[in-house]
Parts: sequence; C-alpha cells; structure tokens
Amino acid sequence: MPASDLTPSSTAQQVAIDLGDRSYPIVIGPSLLGDAATYAALPRSASALVVTNSTVAPLYARALRATLEARHAAVHTVILPDGEEHKGWQTLNLIFDALLQHGCDRKTVLYALGGGVVGDMTGFAAASYMRGVPFVQVPTTLLAQVDSSVGGKTAINHPLGKNMIGAFYQPLLVVCDLDTLKTLPARELSAGLAEIIKYGPIADMAFLDWIEANLEALLAREPAALAHAVRRSCEIKAAVVGQDEREAGLRAILNFGHTFGHAIESGLGYGEWLHGEAVGCGMVMAAQLSQRLGLVDSAFVQRLTSLIGRAGLPTVAPRLGAERYLALMRVDKKAEAGEIKFVVIEQPGRAAVRGAPDALVREVIDACCA
Repeated sequence: MPASDLTPSSTAQQVAIDLGDRSYPIVIGPSLLGDAATYAALPRSASALVVTNSTVAPLYARALRATLEARHAAVHTVILPDGEEHKGWQTLNLIFDALLQHGCDRKTVLYALGGGVVGDMTGFAAASYMRGVPFVQVPTTLLAQVDSSVGGKTAINHPLGKNMIGAFYQPLLVVCDLDTLKTLPARELSAGLAEIIKYGPIADMAFLDWIEANLEALLAREPAALAHAVRRSCEIKAAVVGQDEREAGLRAILNFGHTFGHAIESGLGYGEWLHGEAVGCGMVMAAQLSQRLGLVDSAFVQRLTSLIGRAGLPTVAPRLGAERYLALMRVDKKAEAGEIKFVVIEQPGRAAVRGAPDALVREVIDACCA
C-alpha cells in the first residue's frame, strides 16, 4: 500500500517504510484516530478486532470503533490488563480467545490501540492467528509512536528474558495521532523521550542538537516540537528497517541502551521501571562502555547523560549485582554463543555492535550503580 494512497488530512505527514510488497506508511498528525480517511486504503472485511488495555480503552476505544464500523460489518473489542508485567502468554491468549469466540476469519483486521505492550502483543497475535492476519498499529504513547509500532517487531516476554518469543510481522499502516499524547502521564512522556534521544548518537547528531535545544518544548508537549520529533525518529527507523528488516546486521544499532536496559527490566521485575526508563539508563551505561573501549570521550558521555537526566529519566542504575547483570545480558537476543553483544557508539552519530570483556562490563556496572 503506497503511502501516496493514504491522505487522511492536509495536516498529516507521512513516512514510508520501504519493504517491497510489504511497504506501508506511517501517518503522523493530529485528529487522525477518529478520521475515516485515515483508514481509507485498508481492506474491508466482515470483522475487525480492536485490541486495547484498561487505561486506553475509556479514552479512545469508542472513537476508533465508531470510525471502523464504516469499513467492517462487526467491530469487536478486547481489553487487556495494562502494564509490562502482563506481556505474556496468559494475556496473549485473551486476544486469541476473542478472535475464536467471534468466529474471526483470515480477513479479520486487528487494530492495536495502545502503547508498546499492546502493539507487540497484537502484532504477535496477528502473525500467529490462522498463520497470519492483517493488523494496524494505532500507538497512543510517545515511545510506541517513535519506536515499537514501527518495523514489525512483535513479541511477548519470558521470565528469563524480555521479548524473547515473537515474530517479525509488518502492519498495514501505523497511525500516530499526536492528540493522544495529551493524555499521556508525564512519566510515560519521559519514557518516550528516551527512544527519541537514542536516534541522535546512533545516526544523526544534528537531531541530537535539536533535541537538546527543544527539550523543554517536548516536555511541554508543544505540537510542532512533538510532530518534528516523531517524524524524524520514524524517518531514521524507516531507513534502517528498509535496509535490514530482520536485524541481520544494521538494525541492531536501534538497540542502543537496550542490552543493559532489558537486564534492568528483567532483574527488577517487569513493570517496576518503564521500558523507556530502563533504556535511558541503559544508554548511559552503553556510553560509558563506549568510552572505556576508547571510542568516545568523557565529554560525549557527560553530554548524553545530562540530556537523559533533563528528560526526567534515571541515570543511576539499580544495584542488581554485576554477575546478575551479566547473566541476564547473556540471554539477550544479540548474544552469540554466550558472548554478550553491545551497541556502542563508534563516534558520535555512528553505532556498531561489539563484544566487550566481562571485566570492562563489570567496571561500567559498578560505576553506573554508584
């Protein structure tokens, strides 16, 4: 579905994910969720299932359902419990239960209405149900709009590792309605800023300059600032995904801060820290590792740490113990034959995936937990 086929409003901006016959647009702007034109290029079907959670449903489910009723004869809803701690088999089965109870067929379209947890689980359910049904991402958090809804990564957590069970499965469309960010709690907004900040060190230092200059505007939810941040983040991610859809190489750079961050999430217990909080602290740790590997200087590390702190994110890691960190990171998806792989900054604006001696990693953990 070419991006040019979708024209929901004159204020909307579009970023194309170029994956051949699986290409799709990311549409960014205000007042998109309830605009029928947003979904005009999607296939019609007898049924649709809106997957949302207990926090988002009272805010936006009714509006989305009303809009979709023009495209689908029956629009059903399943409401999941909210929180990373519910991103597992038991909650995933609620989606399958709803699909089966309503007699949904292979043309049923799933709509993921919520943050990253809802999007990941809806995508995984869509990839699995009848071996694949279409789905649409309607992310309502900043983190989901700039990262998790884009690129087709879907998964659930396992007690031994985050996002270890899943599939690559692309949506038909991503709808980033900036108005949904007005109801986002401040803590969730900061969590989303972590994923925005990430794109600077790995790909675009001019964007990092812009974030530093406009951080207060982003924290104040100024529409123009949010629109630019979401669009540029999606452009960078689209360029990377277009070259490496299944993370054979380049796409791994998008995991800057995530190796440490996932260990924090797993070690503390899912939901104790938000994903973006763990990634923010993880970027501090990954920057420290980059410095100890002789790739960047202390000024860069301080600059990034300062920005992460200004965004309202933690910069001091929880005390899990170095051995616990190492054990958790050895089940990270980038690990090979038990060797932990880290996304490091080779130079500001360019990232790479490298191994590092355990002793050096222990130094980073000790320093960042102090």
